[in-house]
Amino acid sequence: MKTSVIGYPRIGAERELKFASEKFFKGELDENGLEAVAKEIKSKNYKKQQEAGISFISSNDFSYYDNVLDTAVLFNIVPKRYKELGLSELETYFALARGYQGEKGNVKALALKKWFNTNYHYLVPEIDDDSEVKLVGDKPLKEYKEALSQGVETKVLLTGPFTFISLAKYTGEKKKTDFVDAFISEYTKLLGELNDAGVKWVQFDEPYLVRDLSDQDKELFKKIYTQLLAAKKNVKVLVQTYFGDVRDIYTALSELDFDGVGLDFTEGRKTFELVTENGFPAGKLLFAGLVNGKNIWRNNYAKTIDIIKKLKNVEGISDENLVLSTSCSLLHVPYSLAGEDKLPENYKKHFAFAEEKLVEIAELSKLADYAASSNVATVDSFKNNQALFASRDDSVDEAVKSRVASIKESDYTRLPEFHEREKIQKQRLGLPLFPTTTIGSFPQTAEVRKNRSQFRKGEITKEEYIDFNKKKIAECIALQEEIGLDVIVHGEFERNDMVEYFGEHLAGYVFTKNAWVQSYGTRCVKPPIIWGDVSRKEAITVPWSVYAKSCTDKPVKGMLTGPVTILNWSFPREDISIKESVLQIALAIRDEVLDLEANGIDIIQIDEAALREKLPLRKSDWYSEYLDFAIPAFRLVHSGVKPETQIHTHMCYSEFTDIIPAIDAMDADVITFEASRSDLQILDSLKENNFKTEVGPGVYDIHSPRVPSVEEIVASLTKMRERIDDNKLWVNPDCGLKTRGDEETKASLINLVKATKEIRG
Repeated sequence: MKTSVIGYPRIGAERELKFASEKFFKGELDENGLEAVAKEIKSKNYKKQQEAGISFISSNDFSYYDNVLDTAVLFNIVPKRYKELGLSELETYFALARGYQGEKGNVKALALKKWFNTNYHYLVPEIDDDSEVKLVGDKPLKEYKEALSQGVETKVLLTGPFTFISLAKYTGEKKKTDFVDAFISEYTKLLGELNDAGVKWVQFDEPYLVRDLSDQDKELFKKIYTQLLAAKKNVKVLVQTYFGDVRDIYTALSELDFDGVGLDFTEGRKTFELVTENGFPAGKLLFAGLVNGKNIWRNNYAKTIDIIKKLKNVEGISDENLVLSTSCSLLHVPYSLAGEDKLPENYKKHFAFAEEKLVEIAELSKLADYAASSNVATVDSFKNNQALFASRDDSVDEAVKSRVASIKESDYTRLPEFHEREKIQKQRLGLPLFPTTTIGSFPQTAEVRKNRSQFRKGEITKEEYIDFNKKKIAECIALQEEIGLDVIVHGEFERNDMVEYFGEHLAGYVFTKNAWVQSYGTRCVKPPIIWGDVSRKEAITVPWSVYAKSCTDKPVKGMLTGPVTILNWSFPREDISIKESVLQIALAIRDEVLDLEANGIDIIQIDEAALREKLPLRKSDWYSEYLDFAIPAFRLVHSGVKPETQIHTHMCYSEFTDIIPAIDAMDADVITFEASRSDLQILDSLKENNFKTEVGPGVYDIHSPRVPSVEEIVASLTKMRERIDDNKLWVNPDCGLKTRGDEETKASLINLVKATKEIRG
């Protein structure tokens, strides 16, 4: 069988791109130096895939920050405020991604949003009435030639026009239909240039096709590709989908003149049914996404080969036109298990990161061919693979399973109801109008990271480690008191990551040394792995919160990560349901909540930053497959606390406007949202839905180094007051401050407090 990889990780096996980019931002590396690092990463990626024998390797899957941003720049979708800065091409690119504050101007970054149902974030293109859609770049062609010069023939990856147009934000009177013809024209021009350069295959990524599509959406897609495919000449075109099935558009994909169609057989619930019941058009290649590009467990060869056998019996499918593929880009998994020298072999053998998935694809390709005429069970690689699925006895904890089974319906309900609790809490806490606070974390300086690293390596004692963190907590609280914040946090200096830190204190988790995954730009995360049944081993945050409370007379927030986010930002098990996993974690965090309350912590924040992330992409599946257990799981965490204990939660960088009723049903007392990059759009939805919960929309963007002015924050608060009752409005940044520097953090928070006092006045 031929094989394909949709895309490959681009941060570098040792996060080389992250570190080089950060040096570039600081002026310690020039553009040539950054480009050299990028070339080296791409070269290694091509070589790995070539050595594995991958038939269809992608080029242009690399990006300095984000592929959607690359597409915007490629087609001149750069708002005027960035062009007017007069920066170099690369500096303008990063200004779009990170914002800019300097001698040439002061602009915010583009909005960040979650990429479909992943923890990756894309930058939302802004198209205004004056935007001129025009092919102005050559990145796709340049990267194709770069790979070819190394002896690697690639398919050129492009963000598809339908997905790009559908994800963009239109800031003027014109809508997406007003720009369609221009995009078709310029994509056609690009396709012509690639054809003239001898490119054999172009891959148009169209993940938007797995969403619910209206009749207008379907007609728009058909219009775009009817015209685009009519001009393709010799180059072959693959339309690649992922993250779900294409039930609304399968017929059109079959009828249009595509040379290949990529379908997700891993997350696409109806993909197999669509293909087997409707057949597949002869003459097209079916790129079958059977190797999971989002999770790290080994592929079950028996199940995959069985699907391949059944597909080969479908009308229109044969050995010649079936291509084994990843289900999505491998951007969403770590690079390689090679660096995991501290992970025991009995764990490691169950996992497959990007590099190992190349081996799986190669083995499956051979096994599938072999299975056509022989007994595949005689092949060693097959037998070894199957042995893995019968060797995880230590993943089961009967006590945990019993506790989940004994949850009662009343355990999901907190009493008294919100409106009564709200009065009790206002009287108890005595906070001013528009209470000011932060989301939780403060800057993780080199000094903080060094202390944690030295403790992990045994270079300092536990007492020295604790003493250092206590000193930082005391300094952080003193700083917040000096600034004038109303609700204090301890700064989270003990935490490496908001999920990994909790996982380290929970039974059932496995941790890696170097399994980094890109979240956005230079931000990388190292998701822990849920190996078995989860329970709390010990108090996790209580000692730090109790110490922080002893340092101030102001209210201190206890800071926790919620069960849905812990699950969504871990690599989940595949042997039990998501619902069972999230309830296990919810019970563990519930124990921590009750411990914090018992130790005098009156405000407890349970972050659910990733609640929206795993929401099914089709609305018809929202409740039956997710919200019906995700929302109750959150309520389970806090339902046991007293009325006077105030429960906060936080959510960021997703589209929340369509699930506002579900968020209100979480029954928290205060909810903070990311809102600064999205121009406070969520506020209208809150008002329309009569949102009962108190709310803190972020007043400035922490993912940018720029410091917001007092006037800017006052303007935001003024807009908020038009839609939110004064008695329900909190003032805070849009997310935690972990990735920011000390200087910019202090300056930003000083302006936040000044602006709040001005509004109070």
